[in-house]
Amino acid sequence: MVNRLPAVFLGHGNPMQTLAHNDYTEAWRQLGLDMPRPRAILAISAHWYGPGAAVTVATAPRTLHDFGGFPRELYQIQYRAPGDPGLAGSIQRLLAPLAVSADESWGLDHGTWSVLRHVYPDADIPVVQLRIDATKGPDHHFDVGRMLAPLRDEGVLIVGSGNLIHNLRMYAWDRPLREPYDWAVRFDNKVRDLVREGDFAPLIHYEVLGRDATLSIPTPDHYLPLLYVLGARRPGDGIRFPVSGIEGGALSMLAVQVG
Repeated sequence: MVNRLPAVFLGHGNPMQTLAHNDYTEAWRQLGLDMPRPRAILAISAHWYGPGAAVTVATAPRTLHDFGGFPRELYQIQYRAPGDPGLAGSIQRLLAPLAVSADESWGLDHGTWSVLRHVYPDADIPVVQLRIDATKGPDHHFDVGRMLAPLRDEGVLIVGSGNLIHNLRMYAWDRPLREPYDWAVRFDNKVRDLVREGDFAPLIHYEVLGRDATLSIPTPDHYLPLLYVLGARRPGDGIRFPVSGIEGGALSMLAVQVG
């Protein structure tokens, strides 16, 4: 009998976290040690956001360096985790009648490998990515998370990778230790309270949370992976926040673990 796996949302932050050794990366490493070892990982990354749902089916997905302006060392990183076409097929069946295309061209983007490189540094666990359908609203993504929840009983770790607060226009690139903006602290704390209470409706329809939410979520791509994880919660699941902090004033590193 396989133990039920948690579902976890990881704030991946600046791609340079890939090369860092700090409190965030140590917490990611510890998370990999503390959780039961999965047979496979389903990753929902902010950086695969486009029209229509899709799953990766490559047996050896390539490492995507989907960013610009960073040091050469970052572009040399390879995360050679295998794919899992069988899991991709299971996801398509679970989500039916929702159309989910099989994608052979995408690989593992940095929203996925930048954190998994710390959580599972040996890259020996198969990884499948699910594209976030940019044409759908937040309630759809929460519902897809609910449909995916049975995978947790099949040894699959569901990982959402984004950032609860992701305002790059206000991010202090030259001062990552800058004090967080007041609105960022308020929103980070409000989301934690709602998650603890199991009150997910305001998180799905986050515009009801006012200006703090508007500043924290200028675009939905980095926020939506959280809704997949919350949707995958099962009755009785505990809630943990294994990583926290706000980098550069406007980038939350909060991690949310259910189960």
